[in-house]
Amino acid sequence: MGRAFVFVNQKGGVGKTTSAINLGAYLAGAGKQVLLVDFDSQANLTSGVGLDKAAAKPGVYELISGTAELDKVIHKTSVQNLEVIPSGIDLSGAAVELVEQADRDLFLKKALQPVHNRYDYIMIDCPPSLGVLTLNGLAAADSVLIPMQCEYFAMEGLSLLLQTIRRIQKGLNAELQIGGIFFTMYDQRTRLAQDVVKEVSAYFREKVFETIIPRNVRISEAPSHGLPISHYDPGSSGGRAYQSLAEEVLARG
Repeated sequence: MGRAFVFVNQKGGVGKTTSAINLGAYLAGAGKQVLLVDFDSQANLTSGVGLDKAAAKPGVYELISGTAELDKVIHKTSVQNLEVIPSGIDLSGAAVELVEQADRDLFLKKALQPVHNRYDYIMIDCPPSLGVLTLNGLAAADSVLIPMQCEYFAMEGLSLLLQTIRRIQKGLNAELQIGGIFFTMYDQRTRLAQDVVKEVSAYFREKVFETIIPRNVRISEAPSHGLPISHYDPGSSGGRAYQSLAEEVLARG
């Protein structure tokens, strides 16, 4: 039975999509079968693995609207063992349509059910909000991975996110666990970054991954080439960090 991870943070720009792509690519490189699910209408994950946002059809919108079967919406990437269900701007319309449905938070869970055993890891990337698309992601996952930027307001955002996760555990998905928190865009020169890492690590202890993703220009460049960092510049500090994070995920089982 595969593990489904959802990457969630209601704040944008924390490296959520980047982490889904790169962690997925390194797990695929370790011989695991990995499916990326782009559940954000901005479709940055889709373009980040080299697919054309406009042409990658059918995708996740067709899947949840029932106009395409699951096998038809899964696309190959240039990375061996790494496949993707792409997204596009039409998903923003689906979010509006979903709000009016009875089981609106369970569409993704039901849609992905048939391939749970086909993949070792399913990685779901959600929008930077706690709306209906993110709730679908939380309902469909076994574990939440929380990327956190080392900055002042990160702590406030984290407590709000944890409240939402507790609500999901009580209602939609009793099995949901916090798979881990990891720091992104870390700049060791700033005192604030060091303080945030210390404070969160002291409070959440074993939930915090040891690997810290540094601020690294090569990580930022890789998506514009449609490649994960493992294929763009694996020797960079960012590449080595994501490889280390993947090793931690594998070790946790």
